Amino acid sequence: MLVVDDNKVIRQLIRVNLELEGFEVVTASDGAECLEVVHEVRPDVVTLDVVMPRLDGISTAACLHADPRTRKLPIAMVTSCTRYEVERDLKFGIDAFVPKPFEPSELVEVVKRLLTPEGGYDAGEAEWAGLS
Repeated sequence: MLVVDDNKVIRQLIRVNLELEGFEVVTASDGAECLEVVHEVRPDVVTLDVVMPRLDGISTAACLHADPRTRKLPIAMVTSCTRYEVERDLKFGIDAFVPKPFEPSELVEVVKRLLTPEGGYDAGEAEWAGLS
């Protein structure tokens, strides 16, 4: 797992909850750092915040989607943005949304679902956790 968020507290919250479920977690503080480490970490899922310095989550998702090595990598946006603010960006391979504030158990369930063969979503069918 690769958890990307500029807020250290949120990164730690996500990391701890995923580790408690047995996931190995690496963190990055923004999209630029994510793109630096994603190929050496080779995560099964990436969680991205939208609003971050240097490179925001939407641009990061677009870069991941454009790279053949990471094109099929499941991405969950964990954001305080509304669904309608990011809905136009579904074409960038965003598979699920988790609105902040979130229940840690809800985030864990979204990540688990993204790891199952039937858990992947088409770009036009992205899930908004807790609202779908």
